[in-house]
Amino acid sequence: MGRSFYIRTYGCQMNALDSQKVAALLCSAGYGVAEQSEDADLLIVNTCSIRDKAEQRLYSDLGRLRAWKRERPGRVIGVAGCVAQQEGDAILRRFAAVDFVYGTHNLRLVPALVAAAEQGERSARTAESRDPGRFDVPQLHPDLPSATPGRAFVTVMEGCDMFCTFCIVPRTRGREISRPAAAIEAEVRELAAAGVREIALLGQTVNAYGRHDLRRGHAEMAGTESFAALIGRLAAVPGIERIRYTSPHPSFFDAALVRAHGEEDKLCPHVHLPAQSGSDAVLERMRRPYTATEYRALCDRLRVARPDLAITTDLIVGFPGETDADFRATLALVRDVAFCDAYTFKYSPRPGTRAAEFDDAVAPEVAQARLEELQDLQRSLTLAAHRRRIGEETQVLVEGTGRHAGQVSGRDPYHRVVNLAAEVEPGELIRVRVVEATPHSLIGEPLAPPRPFAPAKSVKNPPSQADEGQCLGAGFSPSTINATSAS
Repeated sequence: MGRSFYIRTYGCQMNALDSQKVAALLCSAGYGVAEQSEDADLLIVNTCSIRDKAEQRLYSDLGRLRAWKRERPGRVIGVAGCVAQQEGDAILRRFAAVDFVYGTHNLRLVPALVAAAEQGERSARTAESRDPGRFDVPQLHPDLPSATPGRAFVTVMEGCDMFCTFCIVPRTRGREISRPAAAIEAEVRELAAAGVREIALLGQTVNAYGRHDLRRGHAEMAGTESFAALIGRLAAVPGIERIRYTSPHPSFFDAALVRAHGEEDKLCPHVHLPAQSGSDAVLERMRRPYTATEYRALCDRLRVARPDLAITTDLIVGFPGETDADFRATLALVRDVAFCDAYTFKYSPRPGTRAAEFDDAVAPEVAQARLEELQDLQRSLTLAAHRRRIGEETQVLVEGTGRHAGQVSGRDPYHRVVNLAAEVEPGELIRVRVVEATPHSLIGEPLAPPRPFAPAKSVKNPPSQADEGQCLGAGFSPSTINATSAS
């Protein structure tokens, strides 16, 4: 019987996509997929370092995995992702059970690292790469069932040049680099041929795509273009019906991108727009190059272009030096914009960031109280937004089973979770009417038979035989931490 692998993934959508790609590489190298870690010969922990809790979870995992490794001779453990990129071979020195470490730019090296580990070699590969070819690792493989039928993530750029004082991303993902538009389109065409209907474009500051090339006059040579132009290009791919993107930065919304939300039917009416704070003083200390007034104005422009736009955000409370007045300014921003939802966090210092050196920390109990007040406010706004939608018709891309027996669950164009009682396979699109609202989801009832999940017949360039199948990659656990990139 062949050897098998299991990938445990923490963190953002980009980490989840990296795990899919590594799973496809391992399947191509002859490894099978283990349903659970207890059955695996190879276990990879794909890490996140945005929040301290995620990093500490890695160290707890590695402590427990010593026993996992001893249970079966020849087992191999690898560590990947942002903590791996940040710590490198220090992980090998600290944890004797770890056999190899690879960073965010080194996915292609995984099969070779595994083969070397099986021969007793321990190694770390965390070098940065500016080669756009590092992105071109397929996420499709016939042996991998899709983790998100009908939907796929596509990396368009990676890295960040903003250096917010709280964020470690420039150190773990490197500086901004954009993929050639033709390579992105080719990947999307393959995904559409495999039955994907919705794509989510990924980047740490995704709407910064191509900006350096355009500013320097190198876009034609680099094969890049504006982000709005890229969206238009991908919307023309037959079979693609929905386009999303995450996470954008407020500073990189040009007029063309704002217009696209009103003019491009396939661009979903949802923007996840990280604000981080509603206080100008805190934003300045965070090194966020906009004011709360400018942020509000951007939201207004987007809603003029698309009046039904759902806006969600990221917010940090308890940032060093945050006063009660600063916190009240954040609450005011939340009320004024009326976010549909928000990821909310207490500030946690990350080694290597400027804010970790600030000496005016907010007391933990104060930060916790602020977080709870913010969450209470957002919960009421989310419920109100959901209740306003009762009676509406919407279209749901089914992702899997719902919370209750007989239910399925999926997301509508506004990125809202919709649960409904229906016999519908994952990957199918179904028209529903919203009949009930909860603080966390909508309840719908089917209006018409679903449209089956099937390859798009109109695609002219089907995937190669090695990439055939209606699957995007699995064999790894779903992301276990709700965290978006700190953009």
